[in-house]
Amino acid sequence: MGLPAAEVERFRVSVAEIWPDRVDDDAARLGVAVSGGPDSLGLLLLAHAALPGRIEAATVDHGLRVESALEAAEVARVCASIGVPHQTLTVKVGPGNVQAEARAARYAAMAEWAAERGLAALATAHHADDQAETLLMRLNRASGVAGLAGARERGSVPGAKLALLRPLLDWRRAELDLVVRAAGLVAAQDPSNSNDRFDRVRIRKALAEADWLDVAAIARSASHIAEADAALEWMAALEWRSCVTKEAMGLKYRPQAPRAVSLRVVARIVRELDGAEARGSAIARLVDGLMDGRPASIGNLVARSNAGGWSFTKAPMRAPKRNG
Repeated sequence: MGLPAAEVERFRVSVAEIWPDRVDDDAARLGVAVSGGPDSLGLLLLAHAALPGRIEAATVDHGLRVESALEAAEVARVCASIGVPHQTLTVKVGPGNVQAEARAARYAAMAEWAAERGLAALATAHHADDQAETLLMRLNRASGVAGLAGARERGSVPGAKLALLRPLLDWRRAELDLVVRAAGLVAAQDPSNSNDRFDRVRIRKALAEADWLDVAAIARSASHIAEADAALEWMAALEWRSCVTKEAMGLKYRPQAPRAVSLRVVARIVRELDGAEARGSAIARLVDGLMDGRPASIGNLVARSNAGGWSFTKAPMRAPKRNG
């Protein structure tokens, strides 16, 4: 399964840029999330070639498709053929938003696996086409900066301290497909990737037909927005420390920053007091009302504007109605 040396070196450089403290540490092993599709198989092959002997792979079987067990078994076979330890992680997905529940279950399972195996980081196969598709899809939904921000090259696995690496953000889907073909492998194909019921699939097809669009440039724009999102988060943290104080019944916020920062501070206030994550549109309406001097409510909170700023308190409990 020989791969082009230039592609292997390109991948190693990508890893070195986002994992500089461990890329040359032979004791630091990298976990790779591999579903069996062309993107993750390409990641597996490149990682194995660039960091030989330091890779372990995991496949998460959500049990949502009858083919998933066979696909996990095929990934295990490929890993065995190249000498990469592999484990299939079986998870159950709760009701509700299936995609969100599957994502949460997937990351939780991989974080536990990585901890058991003593892995230093987890790598996923997000690439430039993913970035571009997500940005256009969310633009079509009028998302704000946080929603438009692309995935970052390095972060943390949700709910864990494990480093999360995305070394393929500068790679195109077609390039990864060529890597898989060069190795003589046939990747699994998820039928949902061609189902027009999904926004992402329609966006993907539209991008393929619009040859005047530069997908790589769109992906870079998503990365630039991610940097802007990080800057706003930094400013919101500073605003919180400077302008939010405790009161007997809740929190007081004396806004000083631009509206984009105040939105994030208010969202955090709602999380702190109500324990819930409010939609961005609801936070925006709340802030606009407070800026106009109108009292407002959100979830179980009441917010009031006064000369000293904005006060947030829990709504009083209503006494149950008595019959008769």
